[in-house]
Amino acid sequence: MTRTAVVITVSDRSAAGEREDAGGPLAVAALREAGYACGDAVIVPDGADAVEQALRDALHHGAHLVVTTGGTGIGPRDRTPEGTARVLEREVPGIAEELRRRGAAEKAAALLSRGLAGTASGALIVNLPGSPPAVASGIPLIVQIAAHAIGQLAGEDHA
Repeated sequence: MTRTAVVITVSDRSAAGEREDAGGPLAVAALREAGYACGDAVIVPDGADAVEQALRDALHHGAHLVVTTGGTGIGPRDRTPEGTARVLEREVPGIAEELRRRGAAEKAAALLSRGLAGTASGALIVNLPGSPPAVASGIPLIVQIAAHAIGQLAGEDHA
């Protein structure tokens, strides 16, 4: 079975064409290299409503894994976790905790990320910060655990 992944970049500036998306393509490349069918990153503006809609669209189209980049901080428009929380059926806090732990080992500001991880509609959803170094640091963890998580969601035995 081909597993599909969707990357959603959350950025007002990238959505407006004012800044090139640097983090999304890193995630896409890593997921493709890991064997996922993954189109180019979908770019949406900041805000809970935009994130929620993009996640629901990805799930509606059968994504097994959805990774968001951006909007996880404490800035006024950073609402990716709020939009994600509207979609999640079950949280998987260990993933978000480990992403913050790994990020903080490189840069203390990673502790300001409020990203979530969890499941919905048989898919794994993970929020990453938007900076390219944070994506480069976090995507290997997601690749490492996603296949097992997707299998579990499909009812496979523990390996």
